Formats: sequence, structure tokens, C-alpha cells
Amino acid sequence: MRKKIVICLLFAMLFAFPVSAQTAKTHTVQPGDTMWKIAVKYQVGISEIIASNPQIKNPALIYPGQKINIPNIDSVKALENEVIRLVNAERSKRGLQTLTANWELSRVARYKSQDMANKGYFSHTSPTYGSPFAMMESFGIRYSAAGENIAKGQRTPQEVMNSWMNSPGHRSNILSPSYTQIGVGVAKDSAGRYYWTQMFIKPLR
Repeated sequence: MRKKIVICLLFAMLFAFPVSAQTAKTHTVQPGDTMWKIAVKYQVGISEIIASNPQIKNPALIYPGQKINIPNIDSVKALENEVIRLVNAERSKRGLQTLTANWELSRVARYKSQDMANKGYFSHTSPTYGSPFAMMESFGIRYSAAGENIAKGQRTPQEVMNSWMNSPGHRSNILSPSYTQIGVGVAKDSAGRYYWTQMFIKPLR
């Protein structure tokens, strides 16, 4: 089967807590560095690095000793990684294989959450990216099985996990033996509400 489409919705209106702003990190280019190697090192997308470095006219030409600004999203990643930890705790309690965190999939999930926050919708189908499966593929994610959970308004990783685990459809994705990798993305809208996205895949071999 090309993919297993198991997706479901959840809506919760709650106030969000602030994420503190953080200054950008600086990377000093080393011999052999490329934008892709730097992106992998910091688990940040190439396009985000390019956007943070308008002084670099040709991203394919970087040289040792050059200083590159790396967007600092550690506070966001901390929330996302806590959701992943909680997912694996639930799976472990049931004797299921834990899921491997995939930072590129988390980046896709973060884009989905940010798209919902920016455009004020709450749906698996994005007006920007289409279905979650089309979106994953457009970002270069290849899979034999995939699923998505979304949520809106929960204030903490524990709150959103409680909501998902109390919903049969969401719990089914979280506990599915079909998936081996997970990505989580969180973003907030102008009113401070948080949007959460979980993406699950079994990669193509």
C-alpha cells in the first residue's frame, strides 16, 4: 500500500503561554562545509538559514572563516521534543516500538502549524500545501505509510498529549505500529494561540 491515510481533527480553544525570544547563533564556516551540512548540524532548514543571512549573495559559495547566522529556535524545539518524548512514553507503556525523531519531518510539521496560525484555518488540508501527504512529498519526505494529528489552543505539550490520547482517532495514530518516525511542529498566531502538528511516517526503504 502506498500510504495509510489515518488523519483526524481536534479543536480546543485555550490561552497560550509565551515562548521567550532567543538571539541567533553564529556558525563559523569550516573547510568542507556546505549549506546542507550546516543545516543538518543545527537541524534548521536551508531556506531558513538563507533568510537569516541576506549578506550571502550566493549560498552555494561559502568559505572557511565566514560567519553565518543560524536561527535559534531552541525554545520551540524544546516543546516539540517534549511531545515526542511523551509519545514514546505512551508507546513504551504498551510495549510498542518507540518512534525515531526526524528533524526534517518536524520542520514540515512546524511549517504546517505556522501556516494554520498565519492563515487562521484549522484543517488537515492546507490552502498553501494541500494534503499532509502532498506536503510531505513536496518537502522531499518519502514514505510507505503516513498520518497526521493536529490540535489548537493547548498550552503545553502535556495538555496537547492529554487531548490527543483522549481522542480515539488521535490515539490510534500515536500508538500505530505502522509508523517508525515522528515529527512535531508548533507555532502560535497573533493572539498567542498555539497550533500543534504531529506527523508520522514509515520511510521508504
